[in-house]
Amino acid sequence: MASRRSSSEAVGSPTSADKVAETQKLPAKTTKTPKTAKGAQANGKPNGATTPKHGRSRLATALRTVTCGELTAANIGESVILTGWVGHRRDHGKLIFIDLRDRYGLTQVVIDPERSPESAEAHAIANEARLEYVLRVEGVVVRRLPGKENPALSTGEIEVEAQHIDILNPAKTTPFLIADHVTAEEATRLRYRYLDLRRDTMRKNIVLRHRAVKFIRDYMDERGFVEVETPILTKSTPEGARDYLVPSRTYPGEFYALPQAPQQFKQLLMVAGLDRYFQIARCFRDEDLRSDRQPEFTQLDVEMSFVDEQDVMGLIEGMLIDLIHATTTKRIKQIPFPHISYDEAMRSYGIDRPDMRFGMLLVELGDLARLGTFKVFHDAIDNGGMVKGIRAPGLASSTRKELDALTEFAKSLGAKGLVTLALTPEGPRSPLARFMSEDELRQIITKMGGETGDLILFVADSAKVCNDVLWRLRIKLAEQLKLIDPDEMSLCWVVDFPLLEEIEENGVTRYHATHNPFSGMQPGQEAMLESEPLKVIARQYDIVCNGYEIGGGSIRINKADLQRQIFRLLGLSEEQIDEQFGHMLEAFEYGAPPHGGIALGIDRLVMLLADGETIRDVTAFPKMQTGQDALMRAPSPVTEEQLRELSLAIRLPEKTEQTEQKKAGG
Repeated sequence: MASRRSSSEAVGSPTSADKVAETQKLPAKTTKTPKTAKGAQANGKPNGATTPKHGRSRLATALRTVTCGELTAANIGESVILTGWVGHRRDHGKLIFIDLRDRYGLTQVVIDPERSPESAEAHAIANEARLEYVLRVEGVVVRRLPGKENPALSTGEIEVEAQHIDILNPAKTTPFLIADHVTAEEATRLRYRYLDLRRDTMRKNIVLRHRAVKFIRDYMDERGFVEVETPILTKSTPEGARDYLVPSRTYPGEFYALPQAPQQFKQLLMVAGLDRYFQIARCFRDEDLRSDRQPEFTQLDVEMSFVDEQDVMGLIEGMLIDLIHATTTKRIKQIPFPHISYDEAMRSYGIDRPDMRFGMLLVELGDLARLGTFKVFHDAIDNGGMVKGIRAPGLASSTRKELDALTEFAKSLGAKGLVTLALTPEGPRSPLARFMSEDELRQIITKMGGETGDLILFVADSAKVCNDVLWRLRIKLAEQLKLIDPDEMSLCWVVDFPLLEEIEENGVTRYHATHNPFSGMQPGQEAMLESEPLKVIARQYDIVCNGYEIGGGSIRINKADLQRQIFRLLGLSEEQIDEQFGHMLEAFEYGAPPHGGIALGIDRLVMLLADGETIRDVTAFPKMQTGQDALMRAPSPVTEEQLRELSLAIRLPEKTEQTEQKKAGG
């Protein structure tokens, strides 16, 4: 008989599963069951099935009595039935070890052919099993041999001695290994997403998303909110991005639009007197993709009546604090969340979604940029721009190669270059020293808060270029200096946004709403819409976490005449206003209460909770960066018959190198 003690590998892989049973709160105890005669059926179950004497796992089914993540030393001696996938298989000749995996965890199964005739049959079947085969295993729970325990697994103290094995389904060799440290290209993983979702990290992300959404629903329900589903097929209105259009078969030439957000519907629900609304809403925007954006996404949509900014912000702040504590072990940097104005965010961080986990604030030199005779600084100021810098502690000793790399990084973002000032123990080292006196240079160092050992970097350009370059450089330097704590979440509110901005479109300058056209303005500023519209401050608020905008909202306009005035400022004609928003303006004439709300991006929020790199990491079936669905092969052509039913004809754009690259997924 083969000796179990001779095996040096009778331990499951610690990377294959974690303590899922604990997080799922599964019952750890099942009861010992008698073995049925070979070929018989127990309670109508498949051949060889056993039934616990005293109850079953709450996740028991017709094919299993327990899951792969719930057995512990307390179950030793019990007969159990497991189902799952072969995660790892080790053949020691007479002994075969299989790591059986399901959603709940991993259990090591040992097959010894000399235990009994039934075990010999099980061994023969285990010989056939390969990775990702679907198995049903019947056996007895035993303690692992001393020294063979695996503390990384919740089931690491035990293993199951197999008495009977069924292959429920074989599996082809997978296109990539089902493991956390996968090396396959993302396009391949998305093409076989159903395999990618078997990986522990992806499974945990999907379960975390479920728990986060459930927590949000319970939280809102406990505070008197009513969840209302709003239409998916709706009207196309100008709300910031392109609409996805759906042609109507019954009304040829007319189209529905998929909602970019339920904005108008939730305001109409306030007119209806619902008072407190929320929805886990699906939204659609036809815009260019990036790591934290998808053409279809999910948001927590909220609207409340008879409120001000603090009511909405207080609700969401409390929910986020409780959600983070309930679903992660992360620390929140500051409670209550700090409030920062839009102007201060742009001044000190270069962006309106600041990452406040670390310092290294940006500093504008102002009039000090005119000191000395440095033409680069002077030209920037004379052209209406600025000189802005950042202090990187401890990088004064950076090599020329390292400084050149930072300069190339800045140039790739639009800067003409970087001006460096290294504060070495021997004194300042900078091209500025040739154009400024020691006293002038000292004034600049003082303004930047420089100390010996620091490296100060300047960009001289327009305010837009300075901010665009320096906020990204700030993140890059913080990562290099390891200033970012991955276990910390820094949240803040950004407030006091301008209501309007000027944009250029087709050679024409016009006003554009910084958030959406429904935001109210600070009380008493209504008259400024006629005289100084760009100075009007909106009643808007964004919630930012670790440099990501995870939500935004406002106190709304609730009077038809003021809303119409905003639409006019945005360049809409009276005919366009009535056609696109007449239903809403009419509703406001029937007693619209003061109201406000917010929307939070579920995808981004869960990405941050899960430490994901992109929102694709926390979305079950996402689109690729190109907007294509690699699994379903969408978008795809439709038949001529379908087009005729919709009274449509296809007019393709002229082929260009860019469109061909997009088609090829480049």
